[in-house]
Amino acid sequence: MHWFYALPIVMLPNALHLPADMGVGLSLVLLAGAGIFGPREPRPLQGGSWLLPPLTGLFLALMVGYVLALRHDASDPGGDLVRAKYAVIYPLLYLAYRHCGMDLATTRRLIMLVVVVAVLAGLEAVIQGLQFDLGEFAGDQRATGPFGEITAANRAGVFFAMFLPLAVALALRRDGRSSVRLIALAGSVVLVAAILFTFSRQSYVIAAFGILLLLFHRGVPAALLACLLFAGAGAALMPESAVQRIEETRQVGAGGTASMDDSTASRLDIWKGAAAMLAANPLGVGLGQFDDHIGEYSNFPGMDAHNGFVLMLAECGPFGLAMMLWLFWRLLVLASRLRRVAHAGLPEDRALALGMTVAVLCVAASNLYGSPFFAALVMNSFWILCGLMERHGLLLAQAATSRLGPAAKPVASPAARFPLAARAMPGLVARQRQRAGG
Repeated sequence: MHWFYALPIVMLPNALHLPADMGVGLSLVLLAGAGIFGPREPRPLQGGSWLLPPLTGLFLALMVGYVLALRHDASDPGGDLVRAKYAVIYPLLYLAYRHCGMDLATTRRLIMLVVVVAVLAGLEAVIQGLQFDLGEFAGDQRATGPFGEITAANRAGVFFAMFLPLAVALALRRDGRSSVRLIALAGSVVLVAAILFTFSRQSYVIAAFGILLLLFHRGVPAALLACLLFAGAGAALMPESAVQRIEETRQVGAGGTASMDDSTASRLDIWKGAAAMLAANPLGVGLGQFDDHIGEYSNFPGMDAHNGFVLMLAECGPFGLAMMLWLFWRLLVLASRLRRVAHAGLPEDRALALGMTVAVLCVAASNLYGSPFFAALVMNSFWILCGLMERHGLLLAQAATSRLGPAAKPVASPAARFPLAARAMPGLVARQRQRAGG
């Protein structure tokens, strides 16, 4: 039955390599079949899911956003409903894997499979990137891996940066198995190279942010030394095209005046327009309506918000943003709980818990300069990971409790058991206490 859960992990990020809708449709059929015919969930794991309350609030906000969209423009109710459907379905992958019924060892293997699939997607992007002219950056030469057209390059970079902390955390464990550490190190190199070849500047920042957090967790001196080494190695090994891409962020005019590139400047104008849009529509403009209306408030009609939090605020109002922030808060608390219980498991378990914490921060950071939060191909693997990691933590806690066994009950003294006898024969009770003390 574990294959019913393993195949969607492989197929969903690679859905564009399969016939139309086959990857999504078959994955949902497999998960539904596993839920019906799979092993029964053990009673200790049948309780509520940690992320279910904020997800429920988020779903409610999205449904309100759908109603608002119909109020603003009822010409395409089917399209709005499709957007709402996908926004709701993919986070439900978390619930499917949280209650998958697998034991601790199988859950751990499924988590590793998520990381391996991410690395293989990165390897595909590296193969694409090696065919580019690395001496000069060109806008039509950006790797996307299995994520389709070149317009998906930024989101592909976010996907690789999202799973990079898990591989790096496994590679940095001092007490882990050497074979696992070497494989994780190789996977980390692949993901870093894949991020470089996407030429996504936000992904460069997110990846560096995640690696630095993990290095500082190892200790400040080690982190500072590693930063110096990485800076030197990066300057020597980074392709000239990647260097040019970074330098595009800050441009210097003929008079020596520094300015931001068009991409960065457009984001600032779009965010100002989003604020004006919210002022005109305090409850939100409606789900999927941002790009249709941003031209009324900025000079960039038809553009995405390039910020997941701004997009949620503009489309679903303050309630939608509050639910999104609540979800990220619960994710961070979940990661904290995982780190506490991981000490009862293998060294790899502790590395995965730490990597999960940094991955959550990277996902949040990715929505500051882009809006991949509801991008199905990018986020489905993350929701699967969340469900598996929560289950993993619960199973580790359960295994630790089983090893310790029930606490021994103290033997009550005769005086406590027979208080009337103790009052009637105080001398006898005193002699029994003396014997017990001797």
